[in-house]
Amino acid sequence: MSLVLAIVNQKGGVGKTTTAVNLAASLAAQEKRVLVVDLDPQGNATSGSGIARDQDDRPTVYHALLGESDIHRAVLPTEVPNLFIVPASADLVGAELELVAAEAREHRLREAIAPIRDGYDYVLIDCPPSLGLLTINALVAADRVLVPLQCEYYALEGLSSLLRTIEAVRGNLNRTLQLEGVVLTMFDARNNLARQVMKNVQDHMPGQVYSTVIPRNVRLSEAPSHGQPALLYDIESKGAQSYLQLANELVERQASDQTARQASDQTARQASDPKGGHHAATTPPAPDQDSKRARRA
Repeated sequence: MSLVLAIVNQKGGVGKTTTAVNLAASLAAQEKRVLVVDLDPQGNATSGSGIARDQDDRPTVYHALLGESDIHRAVLPTEVPNLFIVPASADLVGAELELVAAEAREHRLREAIAPIRDGYDYVLIDCPPSLGLLTINALVAADRVLVPLQCEYYALEGLSSLLRTIEAVRGNLNRTLQLEGVVLTMFDARNNLARQVMKNVQDHMPGQVYSTVIPRNVRLSEAPSHGQPALLYDIESKGAQSYLQLANELVERQASDQTARQASDQTARQASDPKGGHHAATTPPAPDQDSKRARRA
């Protein structure tokens, strides 16, 4: 069963697109089939995956959202085996206005990816740096939310706002939506403030912060200008290695969750079955005295 993961943070410049592209490539390196949906009008996940943004003759996620094209036609392969992308386009800038009067406007992305999601192990949605209609579409379409969080002073304040939005979407539009976790990005161990923010986030959200921390890394910053994920640009870099480690942690978490669900389902089945699964044995009635005398005669 595929996992649809929305990568969300309303703040810009926190490593959201970097996480989407490099986590997707790292999962694909494990021979998982991965689809990136670039829902950000800036289209950085598209160009960072080696796909030009200025090709007006092809369908994009914009056309799929507005029902102008089947999303199958928008899927493009990338340089990384097993990694595919639904590219963004500049038209997404006006998509929120165009969707305002649309029927079931919050469910457009969910309906668009429904026919193809089971063809992939992971679908990663790169969201714009806002909590507008495009991001709401991502949250409605997603199974879980991954939050890249830069280790800076206002990090927790922005996180609280995002968590409230996730709760609102869960309550009204997508009751199965869950928080996958928080990934700390752009971490500089030499910075006292960064270490303090990391501790505050871990204390505030115990068990929900990924162990893998993404460091500040020059190679991570350079890779998008070459249209490549970091593992293609420089697999030995600390940035590439940290995303490979993050992919391992995500896969391990999913395996652990699946095992827990299976155990829970088995317990529920056992609880619903009759105890022992067999009817109690019945003892035949003892013969009466008249029957005994008749046999002796």
